[in-house]
Amino acid sequence: MAFDAFYLSAVLKELRALGEMRVEKIHQPARDTVIFHLRHKEGRCKLLFAMNPTSPRLHLTAANPENPPEPPMFCMLLRKHLSGARLTEISQIPMERCAVFTFECMDEMGDLVQRRLIAELMGRTCNLYLLSPEGRIMDCLRRIGLDESAKRQALPGLYYQNPEPITKRNPAELTTEDYVNLFSQPGADLLSQRLMDELGGLSPLVCREAALYACGDVDARLENGNITGISGKIAEFFQQNLHNPAPCYYMQGGTPKQFAFCPIRQYGEYATAESFSELLDLFYTVRDRNDAMRQKSQSVRKTVQNACTRLTKKLAIQEKELTATYDRERLRQLGDILTANLHKIKKGQTSVQVEDFYDENMSLIEIPLSPLLSPQQNAAKFYKDYARMKTAEKELTRQIELGRTELEYLKSVLEELNRADSDQALEEIKQELQGGGYLRADSGKKRVKTGKLPPLRFESTDGFPIFVGRNNRQNEELTFKSARKDDIWLHASKVHGSHVIIACAGAPVPDDTVTQAAQLAAYYAETAGGQNIAVDVTPVRQVKKIPNGKPGMVIYHTYKTVIVNPYPDIVVDALNAEKKPE
Repeated sequence: MAFDAFYLSAVLKELRALGEMRVEKIHQPARDTVIFHLRHKEGRCKLLFAMNPTSPRLHLTAANPENPPEPPMFCMLLRKHLSGARLTEISQIPMERCAVFTFECMDEMGDLVQRRLIAELMGRTCNLYLLSPEGRIMDCLRRIGLDESAKRQALPGLYYQNPEPITKRNPAELTTEDYVNLFSQPGADLLSQRLMDELGGLSPLVCREAALYACGDVDARLENGNITGISGKIAEFFQQNLHNPAPCYYMQGGTPKQFAFCPIRQYGEYATAESFSELLDLFYTVRDRNDAMRQKSQSVRKTVQNACTRLTKKLAIQEKELTATYDRERLRQLGDILTANLHKIKKGQTSVQVEDFYDENMSLIEIPLSPLLSPQQNAAKFYKDYARMKTAEKELTRQIELGRTELEYLKSVLEELNRADSDQALEEIKQELQGGGYLRADSGKKRVKTGKLPPLRFESTDGFPIFVGRNNRQNEELTFKSARKDDIWLHASKVHGSHVIIACAGAPVPDDTVTQAAQLAAYYAETAGGQNIAVDVTPVRQVKKIPNGKPGMVIYHTYKTVIVNPYPDIVVDALNAEKKPE
């Protein structure tokens, strides 16, 4: 990803195009996130300031994050001084990820004053400052004390200091001759690294794209090329993309993986978004939602993973014990040998040496004895151990089968947790685990009644509704209660995943619809990241619930298998839009 200074410039240009704006509301849904609700001549918009050091950014957003019951103090300060203020100017420190928003507002005395909101988006030092007309810090999102090892302090009352100026050269101002001189000087041989070292405001991704454009190779070296020809190509690349930037991104597995203000050709095919803000919203909203759900589900996930670990160890011990029972026939033989030689044994002996008549050579063997038992009791002990192992084989086989089934169930729950995309979906998984005895019910916590979460609903290009279960309980209800017997049932073959239903009521289903439903089954399964996924297809009537089985576990014998890739347009469209409930 490449949220560099020039991508920020493109975002700010989009904001300026909206014209004069006024602040209507200010929210701070998270510790490092502030959202301004703005009104302009064409309507309303929301401006997001994300000051997370791992992914700082600002852009227009369509997201509606949940706000805390009480706003933080910094949010209250922004509301006090900027509510109703008019945004008069948007500027940027050259080649730096630092944006300056100038507001015209009223002070405590009713006089018209200008206040600045400065968003520094530089990694670990990212911060959001509110400045007085004199340039003093009224407050900031992240305070930095005088005793901390930082080059600049950030405390209320101090004068704001601009970031250290960029000493590198501006690629927008360089000509071909400038690049020839630049590349002729000593420095890194790798072209992309030389660009990073000498030019300001660019990300490594963009520098690699420039090298690819100039030489056809992201790892091109200056020592092996025509410097004059390379310089001309580099100048041409930046001339095109800095003056006419485009929001481009690379998609992998239905999710944007890289973005920049220029075409991204180094990974293959790339796509273009309608706006720079829309691209950032698409890229980060999905990722942030997944990260938040991953954190919320961490305790549940740990409980299930611990149960899987314990069960795996238990199965290993049981399988070892089962292997030992396979040698029980020798115990019966030793019992027979002792019975035939009782006259040679006296009580108190610890062993006896006798002929093994089960051996062709009638070789002598030494059989251990218990000195506390009589000869008859020693022989009977071998028969008893033989019978015990025979019974143990049956019981261990049954226990191992139950354990493997339970382990498969727990793995399916882990897959559910990976797909959970809302608090309600996570709560349903918790209730499923509580019903199975894996989690304790929340004691002392008043449970808020919520509506039942419906299955995911899609529509094929032929107009057939396709339903996808979100979790094991929903899979079971979808297959055995909601679906008709003559509907079509799909599931990724031999892996954990969602039940998928094509609601056709016995009508002929076109191949395109079956393919799209199979792609959904492949996407909502643990093999979603692979290619050429096998998906089983059968009428609902052929699917049977396993007697006394865990939720969502079924068997079926009559089916056909199709091979698909898990990223159809129907999935990508659904990922970029709100999923439609049933």
